[in-house]
Amino acid sequence: MTNKNTEYSLEAEFDSFAEEYYKDHARNIEITGENPEFFSEYKIRDLRNQIDKIKAPANDIVDFGSGIGNSIPFFRKYFPESALNCVDVSGKSIEISKNRFPGNEKYAQISENRVPLADNSVDIVFSACVFHHIPHSEHVHWMAELRRITKPGGSLFIYEHNPYNPLTLRAVNTCPFDANAHLITAPLLRARASDAGWVDNTTKYRMFFPSMLAKLRVLEKSITWLPLGAQYFLHARK
Repeated sequence: MTNKNTEYSLEAEFDSFAEEYYKDHARNIEITGENPEFFSEYKIRDLRNQIDKIKAPANDIVDFGSGIGNSIPFFRKYFPESALNCVDVSGKSIEISKNRFPGNEKYAQISENRVPLADNSVDIVFSACVFHHIPHSEHVHWMAELRRITKPGGSLFIYEHNPYNPLTLRAVNTCPFDANAHLITAPLLRARASDAGWVDNTTKYRMFFPSMLAKLRVLEKSITWLPLGAQYFLHARK
């Protein structure tokens, strides 16, 4: 069972941070030597590579927890032919996103413990650092809801913070909008995806080196199994 109060508290929480989200995020990740655009592009470029690798259709994509739209420019860059559906619990964040990036993207606000999209309607569901804001007791519900809107054979890609990485822990512990965050390990996220009905669940670690060690990033493809990356992604299939 999900808690309606949780949904409303998340809406209020992210409405309150929406105006300052970008600035707070930029300050919070200064230690990495990168800006928010670097991390947003990293994920969408990585998503493009994964989609190409598995030769999956990507005509319709959902950005679950799209926030103020940081991923939109990179969806436009790497998925120019795809229709993008941005969904979020925060109405204020959605309005800011529309103003920042006017275009053809579709928007929907999450309510009633439901993603307001039709069953079997999208090819890919993408979510970036959202699930650590959702109470652990509700993960299976939301993963099942994302599975509902995904076409048979479609894919789920969830990017999350890795609680085993010390820089990640520092960033989360000092971030205003992560005050109520509860990080989740890759094995536990895989297990919850299985409980929600997803299959072929795999996780890989990402983002091992800060900018001062950028020359070492060429090594990252060979150490995706090592649970020390700043983030990881889950890929699951319906």
